[in-house]
Amino acid sequence: MNRISTLLASATLAATVAGCVASEPVFTGLPPVQVTASGETAPVGTGKADAADDPAIWIDPANPDRALIVATDKKAGLHVYDLAGKDIAFTQAGLVNNVDVAGNIIVASDRNDGVNAHLAVFRLDADKPAVTALGRAAAGTGEAYGLCLKKTAPGAPVTAALIVKDGTVRVGTLSVDGAPSFMVQWEYKIPTQSEGCVFDGDTLYVGEEDAGIWELKPNGNTATTRLVAPVDNRRLVADVEGLATIDHKGERYLLASSQGDNAYAVFRLPGVDYVGRFAVAAGTFGATSETDGIEAVAGNFGPAFPDGIFLAQDGDNAPKAQNFKLVRWDQIAAALGL
Repeated sequence: MNRISTLLASATLAATVAGCVASEPVFTGLPPVQVTASGETAPVGTGKADAADDPAIWIDPANPDRALIVATDKKAGLHVYDLAGKDIAFTQAGLVNNVDVAGNIIVASDRNDGVNAHLAVFRLDADKPAVTALGRAAAGTGEAYGLCLKKTAPGAPVTAALIVKDGTVRVGTLSVDGAPSFMVQWEYKIPTQSEGCVFDGDTLYVGEEDAGIWELKPNGNTATTRLVAPVDNRRLVADVEGLATIDHKGERYLLASSQGDNAYAVFRLPGVDYVGRFAVAAGTFGATSETDGIEAVAGNFGPAFPDGIFLAQDGDNAPKAQNFKLVRWDQIAAALGL
C-alpha cells in the first residue's frame, strides 16, 4: 500500500474508532407518566452555559401560604424568585452549587476554592426582598458540591450535610452567630462522585451519580449505610441528581432526578419502595430535561399551587438561559395514583 493509501486508511480507521468511542448507549427507564409545568422562573443571569443548578423553597413562618424560591446560578450567585417566577432579588456569590434554607438562613455549597470546601451563609429579608452575605464556614478539604439542611424547629441549631465532589459526606452543626462556623459530627465516604442529598429526620439520602441512592444513618462519628435504589436503567438512569421529599395523604415520598432519561423517580418512605416515574412534558411552558436540582413542598400556596409545588432545574431552556420549572404537586400525585 502506498503512503497516500496508508494515510487514508489510517484516517478512516481513526475516524471509525473515534466515532465508536463518542457513541455511548442511550438508556431509557420505565415509561413515566406525563405532567406539564404550571409556571417557570425567569432565566438565570448566565447565558449560553450550564449555570442554573439547584432550587430551595422558603416558606414564610408567619404565613405558611406564602413562599419564595431561592436558586443558584452556579457561575454567579443566588436568585430569589416569587411563585410567579419573577426574579425579585439577586446577590453575587461566585461559584455556588447547591442551596437550602432554614428559617431566614440560606446556605450554599461554595466552590470558589476548589481545594478547600466552604459553606456560604446568607440571611434572607423576604419583605424587601434582599439577601445579605453573612460569611463562609470552612468545611474541610475537597471541592464543595452537594448541600442540604435538616428541617428543624425555629431557633434550633442548623444541621447541614455537605457532599464533597469525590463522595465524602460531612454532617455537622452550622453556627451563624457571628462569623459562620461548621463543626463536623460524622463523616462517611461514598465510593464515587455524589451531589444530591436530602434529610428525612436523622436519615440522610445521597445520590451517587453513577450508582444510585444511598441511605445513611448516623452511627457515632460515621454512618451505617446501604444502597437503597441502584441505577438500574428502569427506575433510575444515570446520572442520579437532585433529591427531595414531600408529604402526601399521610405518606412521605422521596423524589429523585433520573437525569439520564429526563424523568423523576418516586419512592415511598421509610422503606424506599418504588412508586412510579413522571416526566415534565411541554405544555404552556417547556418540558424539563437534564435536570440537576429539584425541590418539593406540600401546602396550599393559592389557586396556582393548592396542594404543593414540585420544582425542577431545566437544563435546556433554549433559546433563553437555563431556568426552573414549577409543577402542581396534586397533578403529579394524581398522575401517579397516589
